[in-house]
Amino acid sequence: MRTERQSAIRLLQLLMVASLAFPAALFAYASYNDYQSVYAVADERIDRSLDVLQEQALKVFETVDRIFPEVDEVVRGMSDDDIRAAEDTLTSRLQRIVGVMPQAQSIALIGSDGRLLASSDPQALQRGANFADRNYFTAQADGDTGTYVSDLRHSTRPGARESLFDLSHRLHADNGSFRGIIAVAVRPRYFDQAPGNFYALVRSDGVILARYPANPHPMQQLSSRSKLRLSVKEGVTQGLYSVASETDGRDRRIGFRKLPGYPVYAIAGIDSAAINSEWLRMVGGHLVFGLPVTLLLFSALWLVLRRTKRLHDEAERRELAEDALRQAQRLEAIGQLTGGVAHDFNNLLMIVSGTVQRLRRHVSGEKENHLLDTITNATQRGESLTRQLLAFSRRQTLQPCVIDLAERLPEIKDMLSRSLRGDIAIRVVVPRRPCSVKVDPNEFELALLNLAFNARDAMPSGGMLTITAKPVLMRGKGSEEGLSGEFVAVRVADTGTGIPPEVLPRVFEPFFTTKEVGKGTGLGLSQVYGFARQSGGTASITTSARAGTAVTLFLPRTWETAAQPRREIAAAAKAPHAGTALLVEDNMEVAEVGQAYFEQLGYRVRHATSAQAGLDLFEGEDRIDLVFSDILMPGGMNGLQLAEAVRRRFPDVTVLLTTGYSSSAQDAVRRGFEVLQKPYDLGALERALRLARRTADRDISAEREQAVG
Repeated sequence: MRTERQSAIRLLQLLMVASLAFPAALFAYASYNDYQSVYAVADERIDRSLDVLQEQALKVFETVDRIFPEVDEVVRGMSDDDIRAAEDTLTSRLQRIVGVMPQAQSIALIGSDGRLLASSDPQALQRGANFADRNYFTAQADGDTGTYVSDLRHSTRPGARESLFDLSHRLHADNGSFRGIIAVAVRPRYFDQAPGNFYALVRSDGVILARYPANPHPMQQLSSRSKLRLSVKEGVTQGLYSVASETDGRDRRIGFRKLPGYPVYAIAGIDSAAINSEWLRMVGGHLVFGLPVTLLLFSALWLVLRRTKRLHDEAERRELAEDALRQAQRLEAIGQLTGGVAHDFNNLLMIVSGTVQRLRRHVSGEKENHLLDTITNATQRGESLTRQLLAFSRRQTLQPCVIDLAERLPEIKDMLSRSLRGDIAIRVVVPRRPCSVKVDPNEFELALLNLAFNARDAMPSGGMLTITAKPVLMRGKGSEEGLSGEFVAVRVADTGTGIPPEVLPRVFEPFFTTKEVGKGTGLGLSQVYGFARQSGGTASITTSARAGTAVTLFLPRTWETAAQPRREIAAAAKAPHAGTALLVEDNMEVAEVGQAYFEQLGYRVRHATSAQAGLDLFEGEDRIDLVFSDILMPGGMNGLQLAEAVRRRFPDVTVLLTTGYSSSAQDAVRRGFEVLQKPYDLGALERALRLARRTADRDISAEREQAVG
């Protein structure tokens, strides 16, 4: 079921990713196509601009080329002096030619000595300029170059700021010698009417003849590294490319074509920013429609995923609760079974152990004592097994008292050192301040022993066992088993081999063990867990193949003052005095053992098989000094009810309770009664009587002080 839920979650997550990835892929594909389309359209616009610009430039150049033979024919056979003599006539004729050519600024006839012979500009004749150093003159003087295209220059007219370039043609003498040139000054601004947002006319050597838009800091010539000059060098006559302009640094898409018959290239271009702006406009159109739909789909899937997770989490919580309930019911069943078995089993152990002690008084042979030792060992093992079962099912009778772990753990270290191998080092880390908990010290020491034994088995080659204690604050939801409040975390960590992950969830179950047969009962960790839970806390475990295993006990912290150890209390208490003891026990064999113990302590024993029968004996003539009763009794009154009745009616009578198991045992401890766990021996009975007598004396003193007050 969990796998199916995870698959459903993963499917929704994949759909969410797809709801973004698929539109993003479509958007990227459409954007790429739009990009290609926009640049294709831009290239078409550049081609059309080049068509117009090339046609316009050719028209200018070809028109000027037709002027040259016409002017040459007019002055053919005339000497320089004849031309100067016919100045007025030639000026008028040249002016008429220029008048019908808006692209031309002037026409000039220059003699072989570089002196101006005639011009459409009369003022030029008056200035008497010498043009022998002009490139369009020197190029023709060195040889017939056909139509020569000059560099860009500024107009020589006073006050004029116009830029010009010249087309020149050689004047031929009858004998073929050089007699001068015809020069036509062309206005670059004539080409401002060309289509597109950028154009230029560039000579093959990179000299810029015309450019639109005009550059405030004009560049005269392209560098040898420019894309155009490299293309010209390779013999390419037309092409398209994107480049950062050398003239103004702007990125452009550029197209160029060579003018047929002339060393001039027409260039048209569009700013890349304009192309990209058009592309972004198209992309924005996709986003306007696609983004809301994508977000809507993604949001819907997110809501579905969130709701599905919530439902799955609720289902998992319900399953966990059901599992916890089933586990609780299972543990409850185990507890009930254990309780019933423990009561009868402890009575049997009581009979066996009591009989062994009685036999020891009558046998002296080594063989017989060895057999009795064997029976005693088996009895003790049975007692330990029953105790661990009761601890796991949380039905163990605990005698809690306040202990300061900052003091107790270093003391327990010595006990653990004697129980472990020499190749295992023990390190105890405790806070400097008091760190007190209220637990049963014997069960706490047993839990640490169980953890130490498990660590020992996990470190066959030796290692480090670390025990730490530190206060922690649990915050309810999200913490260990929902605990809330102040706790002390007692962590027992080893450097062993760790626990396999598939085994980890079952380690706290009773009788579950990974050890070989005969090397473990599977009750060690269950006792630890049961003790922690019955003490109001819990236990958790973490493991790693490299770092080993760590078990942490979370025990409720208390601010009460640590109590004096019970062994000191027992030693300080006065010994019980002889008198009459009322033994209330329904099992005759157990009663027989108990009676023998009391008689050994000097008591005269009265026996009752029920609580009510025992209470009736108080009406007799004999004084009763002590009541010793089993908690589980047949009839309408149990041992605890008998103890309460005796305490009310006969407060000076000492009461001691015993049980192999009873759900009322813990309640009896809370009400201030001493409870002796079965099976017990003579020494345990004597110590319990001392504690019970001390408790009774304390209660009597308190009542007297209250009465006096």
